[in-house]
Amino acid sequence: MYLKNLELIQFKNYQRVYLDFSKEVNCFFGENGAGKTNLLDAIHYLCLSRSALLPLDSYHIMHGKGFFTIKGDFDLNEKVLSLNCVYESHKKKRLEVNGKAYHRLSEHIGLLPLVLIAPDDTLMINGGSEERRKFFDGMISQTDNHYLQLLIRYQHHLKQRNALLKRFAEEKRVDQQQLLPYDLQLIQLSQAIFKKRADFLADFSPYFLEHYRAISGEKEAVSIVYQSQVQKEDFPRSFEKSLERDLLLKRTHFGIHKDDYLFRLNHYPIKKFGSQGQKKSFLISLKLAQFFIFKTIKGTKPLLLLDDIFDKLDDQRIFHLMDRVAKKEFGQLFITDARPERSKEILKTINTEARFYEIMDNQIFPDETN
Repeated sequence: MYLKNLELIQFKNYQRVYLDFSKEVNCFFGENGAGKTNLLDAIHYLCLSRSALLPLDSYHIMHGKGFFTIKGDFDLNEKVLSLNCVYESHKKKRLEVNGKAYHRLSEHIGLLPLVLIAPDDTLMINGGSEERRKFFDGMISQTDNHYLQLLIRYQHHLKQRNALLKRFAEEKRVDQQQLLPYDLQLIQLSQAIFKKRADFLADFSPYFLEHYRAISGEKEAVSIVYQSQVQKEDFPRSFEKSLERDLLLKRTHFGIHKDDYLFRLNHYPIKKFGSQGQKKSFLISLKLAQFFIFKTIKGTKPLLLLDDIFDKLDDQRIFHLMDRVAKKEFGQLFITDARPERSKEILKTINTEARFYEIMDNQIFPDETN
């Protein structure tokens, strides 16, 4: 799978641009703030129907304009897919494939697998459980649309139950019969989601461990432990008994939305006891595992987006990535870098076709110099 071209209209800082891409490596150069990451985000939109950076579509419309459009042609197993993503202020976002719009955007997830490695990935280690759940939920959703539908249903019932809890607190009353349908749905969905998460981690972990050993030289033991309230044998009963606290908090505090993935180094939390180098190795291993499990499950190489990571990685970890590029283990790559001479020097060491683009004054120019 690869992206043949990209057209942006009034997307972020780009009034209108059109780019053709190499099947192998494409590099975007420019000063910080020039809009390099915006190009990767546009690709993310086409693959996953949403931004990787900001939650609201309205934030991505060029200042003073009323809409944005992102277009791109993908080659998927020698079949061309023409995507058109349009968002107009105060209207519903529309995503079309070969001229046909989706009824539900969730139907698109998983068609075009993508892996993004970016500076804020460190939040997975240093941040709260929500960041880790988001990472694993995103992975599973790209490989299993049924899982995504379970999550959507769970969030819907959770929102409705929380609204009831808040209303009961305001009215100083409780009607358990009104809560019962939501309780039953949340218990059932929690158990289904738990099983899919546990099964996926069992498949994911060998990929992760393989890459960590390769990067670190097998210097330490690492692991990912899935922690969930649903693991308790009496989970349904525990959920029911949590009502008193839920009423005090005015929200549901028990369920699958409280799960965590514990990242461990020699059986201790890597967040507290890992060095910067160990944390970087852990993160790169997570992302490489994501790439290769996608490749196995989907039967195609995902797009790989590397956002300004050469500034964050040392030579050893850069070599590990580029060695896989040289061995053609990856498919199409998109790289951003504020220092073009660095990327060009790195890519000279491997035999790959690369195109370079320079960004200046919200315009993009092919860079033919090597």
